[in-house]
Amino acid sequence: MEKFDNHRYVETVHKWKQKEIKDVSALEAVLSNFSILFAYNSGVIENPEITYHTTREIFENGKVINFTGDVRTVLEIRNQKICYDWLKDKIVKKAVITPKLIKEIHRKLTEGTYDEGRYNRGERPGEYKKHDYVVGNDQGALPNEVPFEIEELCGELRDIPDKGDIIIKTAAYLHCKFENTHPFADGNGRVGRTLMNYFLMTHGHPPIVVRNETKNEYYNALGCYDKTGELDSFVAYMKKETIVTWAEPTQVKKRLDCYLESEK
Repeated sequence: MEKFDNHRYVETVHKWKQKEIKDVSALEAVLSNFSILFAYNSGVIENPEITYHTTREIFENGKVINFTGDVRTVLEIRNQKICYDWLKDKIVKKAVITPKLIKEIHRKLTEGTYDEGRYNRGERPGEYKKHDYVVGNDQGALPNEVPFEIEELCGELRDIPDKGDIIIKTAAYLHCKFENTHPFADGNGRVGRTLMNYFLMTHGHPPIVVRNETKNEYYNALGCYDKTGELDSFVAYMKKETIVTWAEPTQVKKRLDCYLESEK
């Protein structure tokens, strides 16, 4: 993993804290480009059929014209927008993360996208997994353990002081622990990345885009936590991506142009 400039990271966080985000309109203005970039990258990591062009069309126009691919792809992007719109007011109000909030985020992100096999086994959007699914190095809590694990995780997120690196370390722990628990039959990655950014924004820290082009670093950092329980690698990844996500507008535009050029 390439090194990050900690001074630039601190400066990026400082600039975010200076933004006046007192209502949903202000939040929308700040996140106008971010919301599309996040939805595209969070989706394409797991579904290569998702494109930046289609994501932007759905976010900006509420529909996509002349789409000929798998309808599930459109549903996944649409669900990202639905979930984002639903969370905006909660972000501004700094609503705490609860099991109920996590289940509703999952329901909104996965509605209509469960494959027939999972659905026939009784799995449903917004409900914890009923069967044992594992990921990576056999990570994942047993179904009967999930409610306790998530309740415990939510408890650990309360009363976190905004001091030093505590916020980003807690957000890293939230994401790593959530993915390690693997509470749902599908959609855990999308929910985990959404929760991580929700926690960051409700604690005065800029959200990040987990870029598709750095997904190997991302998965390696998650794997490091699974094997050792240490968060340093994931925190370093998050700091680096904080800088990239909130780079100067010209750099962000170059990234968008690259996405569009690659899809021609």
